[in-house]
Amino acid sequence: MSTRVRSAIRVEGVVQGVGFRPFVYGLAVRLGLGGLVGNDERGVFIEVEGTRALVEEFTAALSADPPPLAVVERISSRAVPPTGETGFTIARSTAGGERGALVSPDVATCEDCLREMDDPADRRYGYAFTNCTNCGPRFTIVEDVPYDRPNTTMAAFVMCDDCAREYHDPGDRRFHAQPVCCPACGPRLRLLDRAGGPIAGPPLEKAVELLREGKVLAVKGLGGYHLAAVAACEPAVAALRSRKHREDKPFAVMVSGLAGARRLCEVGEAEERLLTGGSRPIVLLRRHGDAKVAPSVAPGSRWLGLMLPYTPLHHLLLRRLEAPAVLTSGNVSDEPIAYRDDEAVARLGGIADAFLTHDRPIHMRTDDSVLRVFRGGELPIRRSRGYVPHPLPLAWDCPRPVLACGAELKHTFCVARRGHAFVSHHIGDLENYETFRSFTEGVGHFLRLFDVVPEVVAHDLHPEYLSTKYALARDGVVDLVAVQHHHAHVASCLADNGVAGPVIGVAFDGLGYGQDATLWGGEFLVADLTGFERAGHLATVPMPGGAAAIRQPWRMAAVYLDAAYDGAVPGDLDVVRRNAAAWESVVALGRRGVNAPLTSSVGRLFDAVATLAGDRDVINYEGQAAVEWEQRADPEETGSYGFRMTDGTPFTVPGADLVGAVADDLRAGTAPGVVSARFHNAVARVVAEGCARVREESGLSTVALSGGVFQNVLLLERATALLEERGFQVLLHRRVPPNDGGISLGQAAVAAARDRAR
Repeated sequence: MSTRVRSAIRVEGVVQGVGFRPFVYGLAVRLGLGGLVGNDERGVFIEVEGTRALVEEFTAALSADPPPLAVVERISSRAVPPTGETGFTIARSTAGGERGALVSPDVATCEDCLREMDDPADRRYGYAFTNCTNCGPRFTIVEDVPYDRPNTTMAAFVMCDDCAREYHDPGDRRFHAQPVCCPACGPRLRLLDRAGGPIAGPPLEKAVELLREGKVLAVKGLGGYHLAAVAACEPAVAALRSRKHREDKPFAVMVSGLAGARRLCEVGEAEERLLTGGSRPIVLLRRHGDAKVAPSVAPGSRWLGLMLPYTPLHHLLLRRLEAPAVLTSGNVSDEPIAYRDDEAVARLGGIADAFLTHDRPIHMRTDDSVLRVFRGGELPIRRSRGYVPHPLPLAWDCPRPVLACGAELKHTFCVARRGHAFVSHHIGDLENYETFRSFTEGVGHFLRLFDVVPEVVAHDLHPEYLSTKYALARDGVVDLVAVQHHHAHVASCLADNGVAGPVIGVAFDGLGYGQDATLWGGEFLVADLTGFERAGHLATVPMPGGAAAIRQPWRMAAVYLDAAYDGAVPGDLDVVRRNAAAWESVVALGRRGVNAPLTSSVGRLFDAVATLAGDRDVINYEGQAAVEWEQRADPEETGSYGFRMTDGTPFTVPGADLVGAVADDLRAGTAPGVVSARFHNAVARVVAEGCARVREESGLSTVALSGGVFQNVLLLERATALLEERGFQVLLHRRVPPNDGGISLGQAAVAAARDRAR
């Protein structure tokens, strides 16, 4: 008879809320092993007993064939004395130790649950909260770890006998599925008027009637409220845009399936994978010219942000509506998404005509993620629902726990401990009390969830950022690490790729506070995770009126044209005529340098040429002029503009040369689409030739591209191609955005690297 052995096994990673304990149970029973499995603060603990060969087979299968949603990062085992146990059980979860368990993101409804919802004979037929071990809410309902029902917002819903039987049946798909419920015991839909009073009738059917009548509906989702309208109904979409105070920024559209997506947009294999995956982000797609959506959905845009349903309620709503629907964040512009029922009615009552809501609380607000495809892979624009709080593994451990406070726009924060970085959900633009409160609440939740007491706090150099002030208020309690904005961008790309550097870092964005107190944004850096040197940059120009030059990009055109033409700006340019009343005073402001901070920002250069070649003198959302300028480019145009690169270190590239060339081309009657393409090609050449200059001095041949300007896939493609032609290895963002949403990861990586180097 073979000698029995017993092994105590520890599994770490994303192994709670993903069906790992049922998987372990089934594996052990199949192999005839005794023992137990349970959750605790660190992950999953197992004791397994049987013959040595079967225990070894069991251990190997834990990493070789885990459940689809599990991410196994580490398995450790040790021998313990056999007890003679032959049965296998799921043990009660334990608490009290150091928390190391990783929480799963929310997961889109699986096909098995959808089949049940479609089956009239099934007890969950048409039920809006159907879920199982393989799908459903996770992060947005978790209050604490270990991930068990009492630690979620489902705690108040007592399972009925049928659900309890499924929950305790090892052979059932809902075995230990914490949010399990049904119409008899789970959450229920309600339809309310804009004042919060009940509307009689079946909630879902009445909600569909309201949408078909052209009404705006607030819909409670996984991470907050959406505002919905029929996408083809111009009066409804225009009303939503007006009430939300969102003048031009495109709305996202939800379609019922891939067929609906293909009717509106071009959908390739990579886009299909993103649309149908478990994370279900909004995917930016090139729209068909005859796409049947209202003009107000995405004014003037060649792209649409599409997503497929990811909750049972979405599926039921879209099927009954039988039409694509706008689904945009439930907020007034610049506020965080509403997620508590009482605040939703108070904040959204002036926007929505009715509320389709329910009684399952949301613990953590989470916006939809936004991605686009670049070279067949993911290019994140906003990393949030469906991805957070999935940890980003760090190539090197953090000696001490780190909190990175992020920047201001597109704000995220990051908590890092040992080998994990937990980048937060999208917070928004950190410019008001409501968003700041969302930031501080989110920090508190992450620190509690992942049992982190920060000893190092990283922050931006800008003294007026609310995130910086939050960090500085902790001086004396923690060690503070100030990280320059563009170094954080490059470090974010390095961490995204598991690289320490040194590299040539190209950081192009709107602006960030520089070490010389000017506003940087067109940077060539020689950088690693611990530090950087400024090797080159776009030549500085004044921003007349400061922040007013961001909101009114014609001001940037004025100072650039003034430099390009030595003060003799041609009066026949449309931008001059449109702004004649204030032109001279703005130019004078720039010349005097009064309320006109210097900037090397490529984002502001894009603003200047976009308003010069178009009529976007005032923007209604960040980066609008540049976004529209990218879309105007003729993809077949290969021409470019010349530019100079000064000698010395750091070298500079005068942007006025490019602006002057654009103006001359326009005055000669060249089509704006051709001008846009030539400008993009010129900036791509600036990137390539700037990196070649730095390589001559440093010997480095790896380039990291980061910053919000590199969300522009036309520029990104052409710059990357030119760099690769010159023999560079190019690092791009694939897991966090190149925009300021990735800054917190870069800050955390820098802080940890400096801590290691102490």
